[in-house]
Amino acid sequence: MLMIQQICCPNCGSKAERHYIYESQITRTQCPSCDYLMISCTRTGRVIEAYAPGIHAKM
Repeated sequence: MLMIQQICCPNCGSKAERHYIYESQITRTQCPSCDYLMISCTRTGRVIEAYAPGIHAKM
């Protein structure tokens, strides 16, 4: 089962989508405007993959 929710992008504020994929227990958030992507485990909350242009990682 798949549920799609319209949200504001956490990176740029444009319209984005959050996909809840129940079979694989994954949540995918994506923005077509700025190419933001975050895939996380729904059960544990751990980030599986992330790409956020314009946000620099702290080192």
